[in-house]
Amino acid sequence: MKQVVVKRFSFSRIFMYLFLTLASLFSIFPFYWMFVMATRPSAAYNSIPPTLTPGNMLVENFKKVLNQIDFFGSMWNSVVLCTIVTVVVLFISSLAGFAFAKFKFPGKNALFIAILVTMIIPPQLGLIPQYLIIAKAGLLDTLQGVMILFFLNPLGIFLMRQYISESVPDELIEAAKIDGATNFKIYRKVVLPIILPAFATLGIIVFTATWGEFLWQFTVLRDPEMYTIQVALASLNNTFKVDFGMLLSGVFWATIPLVIIFLLFNKLFIASITEGSVKS
Repeated sequence: MKQVVVKRFSFSRIFMYLFLTLASLFSIFPFYWMFVMATRPSAAYNSIPPTLTPGNMLVENFKKVLNQIDFFGSMWNSVVLCTIVTVVVLFISSLAGFAFAKFKFPGKNALFIAILVTMIIPPQLGLIPQYLIIAKAGLLDTLQGVMILFFLNPLGIFLMRQYISESVPDELIEAAKIDGATNFKIYRKVVLPIILPAFATLGIIVFTATWGEFLWQFTVLRDPEMYTIQVALASLNNTFKVDFGMLLSGVFWATIPLVIIFLLFNKLFIASITEGSVKS
């Protein structure tokens, strides 16, 4: 005979669900309001009371964006930039994290601390010397000049080191060494399959951060053909008049790739948060 389990009434559970629901609504509201403004004329931006229902100008506002900038060309530049940066950062960060987590070498702790210290330095402080280096290298107005500074990611190295330290048993490393595997083969055959959830997490972080970065891209890129989507959207601002419907229409469509990336990798993203050990 099956036992019927009756869940007890709990105020704490109701409060938790209510809090999570409200937090979700607050998080989604800015995106919803952006969509509403993208479907309305510019005057609706300053209307009182605020307009909260979508209009019928989404296509018209987006046509204005296409008339002002090469939207799809800029989107492609951003996709290429973010994809290359993400792949390189994942490769470098995982290799460095593997080395810091599982190998012993002189100055390891000092080097790791030095890498972490760079995280607290505001990037604006290095803007001028970085620009001069890129200029002397002849990489101005190129995506290579933009992406090269993003390849070394201290946060990525830190996250990979922590994840590999906790998720990759030393016994697996030693067994692979006994079988004659090289360090890179151990990384490829043993470490990589285990850290795929961390790859998804770091990949989403790096992709979205690179996509949303503006200052360095605006500094290096001057040719409209090389504009990323952030720089191209910034060019929509007019000193005398801002068409908010057109601007927010461009911003709305520019966020679609980020939503797609998250939906594709959200399962691995959640797994990296919930997993604390190696699956048997």
